[in-house]
Amino acid sequence: MDDVVFARHGESETAARHVVGGDAPLTSAGQEQALELGRALAARPLDVCLTSAAIRAKETAALALTGRDVPCEIVDELGDIDFGVFTGGALEEYRTWIASHRPDEAPPVGESRVATLQRFVRAYRAVLARPEPHVLVVAHGLTLSALTDERPRPVVAGVAYGSSLQLTRDELAARVARLEQWCEAPAW
Repeated sequence: MDDVVFARHGESETAARHVVGGDAPLTSAGQEQALELGRALAARPLDVCLTSAAIRAKETAALALTGRDVPCEIVDELGDIDFGVFTGGALEEYRTWIASHRPDEAPPVGESRVATLQRFVRAYRAVLARPEPHVLVVAHGLTLSALTDERPRPVVAGVAYGSSLQLTRDELAARVARLEQWCEAPAW
């Protein structure tokens, strides 16, 4: 891999209702966000697209790549955080919970932020190991904010639907190393 574009999926039906988790398709606004992502990437060479298994990520990738012959693969490690008992509930309830708990604590039957970021590190390392020079990754907001935030924060959201981040191999490797270091001694 020489360079990679990480993109957040378009708005999903559950996100529009401010519901945590779930696997819903895109809203009409989310479909337009995906098409706009495609327009923004139209002149960029892409050799492969990697997505999470979520419907919203796969649909975003398909719309963004309309008319292009770019193979798509699912990478399970790119999946959204497992919100546990908060899945299907109000986003604000999860936000309150995450802000008041350590990053290595998981909600009941869910996944801690540390475990999620360790899983993302494995996914990022797999991206770095790809033989294709130009990679597109379509996943979730936390997948992008983990790479842009100087250190992980106890927040949910903040990454616009359909937005993207372009990184070189060296930039991605440096950010992955920073995340690995944080995961060794996590603290908000």
